This record gives sequence, C-alpha cells and structure tokens, in this order.
Amino acid sequence: MSSVVSLAEISRAARPLNWLDSIIKGDCVAALNALPDNSVDVVFADPPYNLQLGGTLHRPDQSLVDAVDDDWDQFASFEAYDAFTRAWLLACRRVLKPTGTLWVIGSYHNIFRVGAILQDLHFWVLNDIIWRKTNPMPNFKGRRFQNAHETLIWATPNAKAKGYTFNYEAMKAANDDVQMRSDWLFPICSGSERLKGDDGKKVHPTQKPEALLARILMASTKPGDVVLDPFFGSGTTGAVAKRLGRHFVGIEREQDYIDAAAERIAAVEPLGKATLSVMTGKKAEPRVAAVEPLGKATLSVMTGKKAEPRVAFNTLIESGLIKPGTVLTDAKRRYSAIVRADGTLASGGEAGSIHRLGAKVQGLDACNGWTFWHFEDGSVLKPIDELRSVIRNDLAKLN
Repeated sequence: MSSVVSLAEISRAARPLNWLDSIIKGDCVAALNALPDNSVDVVFADPPYNLQLGGTLHRPDQSLVDAVDDDWDQFASFEAYDAFTRAWLLACRRVLKPTGTLWVIGSYHNIFRVGAILQDLHFWVLNDIIWRKTNPMPNFKGRRFQNAHETLIWATPNAKAKGYTFNYEAMKAANDDVQMRSDWLFPICSGSERLKGDDGKKVHPTQKPEALLARILMASTKPGDVVLDPFFGSGTTGAVAKRLGRHFVGIEREQDYIDAAAERIAAVEPLGKATLSVMTGKKAEPRVAAVEPLGKATLSVMTGKKAEPRVAFNTLIESGLIKPGTVLTDAKRRYSAIVRADGTLASGGEAGSIHRLGAKVQGLDACNGWTFWHFEDGSVLKPIDELRSVIRNDLAKLN
C-alpha cells in the first residue's frame, strides 16, 4: 500500500527516499519545497480550474448538475489564481531533473493563463494536446457550443533542455506505424473506474480517466522513473504509475481524497516486466490512425474498409478490450506474441507493431496484423479485427 507522509517527515537537506511511492499530505507548494532538487522525471499537474461558477447549474428537467464547487477551486480573483500558478510552477521546476518534462491539463477557464505563465517563466512548450471527450457534458442552456475537450500542455523546464524522454517509436508502433497525433480521443471517467463513496456520490468531481494518464506515461517516461502529481486528488496518476512500473509521489491536502487514493493504489497489481518494455530505434515504428469518424449519409460516397474510421491497436488496450500480457496467436496457433503496455507485440526477442511482428515471424515483407493475430474468446480464436469493429461501432454512435 502507498504510504502517507506529512511534511514534518520529509527533510529536504537529507534527501530521503521515504517520499517515493507515497502521498504527502499538505499544501502543494509547501510540500514541493520539501522535496529534493532535481529528483523528479515527470510532473503531471491537474490544478484547480478556477471555474468560478455563478450559482447552481440545472439540467432541462431541473435536476441538479454535480458541478465543481469545492473550496479548493475558489480564488478571490484572476490575480490570486495567477500568483498561485506561478508559485507551484516554480516549485515544480526546481524538483524536475534537467531532462524532465511537465504536463499540465486544464479547460478554457484556466489553461490559457497557465500557458502564458509557463512561457513567462521560460518553460519551453513541446506540444499542446487536445483531449477530445467521447461523452462530454451537454451545454444545458444551449447558449454555447458543447465544451467537448480539455487541453494539455507538455513542456520542458527551459528552451535548452535536452535528453527528455519521448518514446516516439513506441507511440508510432502502437499507432499502426503512423506518427501519433496531438488530438486524443478518450471518454471521461465513468462506470466502474469512477470512485464513489458509500453514499453513491463521486469521490472526486474531476477524476481523470486512467487511459489518458497511461498514454502520457507511456509516451514520456521509462520504467523506474519518478512521476510527481502535485494535485493528487483520487490518485489516478499513482494507480497508473504503479501499474506501469514507475515510481510516484502525490501531494494532496484533503484527507478524504488521500484515503480513497491510498486504497485505490493498494489494489493495483503492477504489470510484469515483459509487458513494460519500451520500444526504441528505427525498427520499432508501428501505427495508429486518427480516430476521426467519417461524415453522415450525405457525405458517404466511398464504401468498403478504406471508408471506415482508422483505429489503432493501442486503442484496444486503452479501452480495456485487450490487456497488456495477453498472448495472441495466428489462426493455426503456429506463432504467438505477448501484448506489451506500450501497444507493441513481443515474440522471441523481437518487438514491433501488430503488422511488422506478424510479417517478421512469418518471414514475409508485409502482413495485415488485424487479420493475422487472434485472441482467445473462451475456446474460440477470433481475429483482433473483431475488437477493432467494437471500437468503430462506438465511434459511429458519436455521430
């Protein structure tokens, strides 16, 4: 189980290791100031969005929307929010290694202020990522566009930073041998993944989906790296880090969130080493296409497979249809491969995308991995292309 430590237990001068894989209770800036310099590989920050809601929000049927109205999201003014943002960003930069990177997520309420302050502090922006939600909350009053995305900023501590981790080859391999794009499609956290209390209410109002954190950590960390979350909340970062063989440290001031996060992380089983390897090098290039649904009937001219929305193999992993560690075989069970957490397959010391490894084991120049590789469904072997159809059907419903 992850430990919970207080600020009094951390001596920055002594540079202890007792803060690894732990939740520090306290104010984020004070806790960050107690951590050693250059001790963290990646920061993932999900700060208060400063929503500044003016009164209650109701659906058309007059039922109350469970919106974010907690004290931790309340600031007296934009100036107060900006001062808070500068303080935690400066504290994060001190604990980041020179090769480290920072991710911060936000909505239109705060992300532009955070981005401007990042640049004022001389962080260097590598990418902005659009997280497009498959199931966003409607705009109930019908006076604005539906707010269906959030923005992530990925940055280094300064413009001259080199040597930061980006597992480009692994991301490309998991994306069906196509460069992974900066627009990501994930559902918001719901179902069994959403933590709820005994009263049936959400433990945390802005719990992030594990699939989102998994992609971030698989893209920008290596096994054994230290991931810091200064706004730990319900512990999604810690749960995903533990599963993927990374160390974590979370900072949280609310005891209810700490209790829920600690229990959640304790139940996580880390993946085995074989599934955690990160692909590198030219031979690792595999592929996932943009999951952009095609137009409706008025635009449907082309038919056949090429007209269907592209779906990458790692989408099956992120959606839970295939789990890392699953063994895939061909239809005649002559060849087998293990699914790795980064969306690639491994077999006999070789690794690659579903297509490249399928070709490699057969001694061929090319292979359609979707039809070659099969999964066990009870006692029946089925091509993984059937699972891709499940994703496509879900995407079709979005239209």
